[in-house]
Amino acid sequence: MMAAFSMASMTDVIFLLLIFFMVTSTFVFPTALEVNLPESSKQTALKPTTRVYIDKEGAIYATADESEPAAMSIEALLGFLQQQAARPEAGDDYIAVYADEEVTYGTLVKVLDLGAQNNLKMVLATKPAPVSARPASQSAAAK
Repeated sequence: MMAAFSMASMTDVIFLLLIFFMVTSTFVFPTALEVNLPESSKQTALKPTTRVYIDKEGAIYATADESEPAAMSIEALLGFLQQQAARPEAGDDYIAVYADEEVTYGTLVKVLDLGAQNNLKMVLATKPAPVSARPASQSAAAK
């Protein structure tokens, strides 16, 4: 009787599971509106629970957690944001604003000003800028 145990079949199973999860993870789509974000050299790593979307026509949508974004007016948005901030589990959460790059500056400032007037933490979402467009680091500028 042999005392050795063959792990060959176990590695086959692990590789099949790995391939399965890699393929199925590409099918996950976020429930969000399609907006072309402006580019920035800095990104935040925190995931917001409350999101506000402003499309290129200036329409405002808001959502909490993973629910579908609902269209609302600027007055209704204030009530929605205050309700989300008053939740006991809100804690240190912030509100992410996803504005299309074609949105007028005035519309964006109105939404951000709502947060500032009500002591809500709001962050403007951007996409990473290409490496060629990023500013040089401090060490490169010192040379």
